[in-house]
Amino acid sequence: MELILTEICDYLNNYFVDEKIKGTFIISGGTITEDDLKNGQYFRIVGSIFNDGVHKYPASAMTDETFKGEIWAMAVPATVIAIASDIKEWQTAYGGATSSAMSPFNSESFAGYSYSKSGSGNANSGSNVSWQDVFGGRLNKYRKMRGARN
Repeated sequence: MELILTEICDYLNNYFVDEKIKGTFIISGGTITEDDLKNGQYFRIVGSIFNDGVHKYPASAMTDETFKGEIWAMAVPATVIAIASDIKEWQTAYGGATSSAMSPFNSESFAGYSYSKSGSGNANSGSNVSWQDVFGGRLNKYRKMRGARN
């Protein structure tokens, strides 16, 4: 879930920041200890070589390192978490390498064979659609303008 939340927050330009904690942090044994984070809370790491992105506390699969940067405690709305779950399911069904949605072409012709994709824009139609196309409308109310503070 954390990977898709990183993508969603980048797309929205909104990390739902509750607090930014600056300092030197140690990730050891795949975990980070931060007293300002609560169990189950999402947080973003900024300034790490190996672990930049969104994680859920307590994270247990990070790469060990010491870094100087920031941890952003996040307050992600439950509706965004629900949409992230829907996006993850959609990507499993329609976003894989074997999906017709992966082809960059709307039609092709070679050696006597040709095909054309439907152009309806429906996620099930085989059109070149992304999760942003399918779920953007549900996410728009959380979008921040570029240059806005997270």
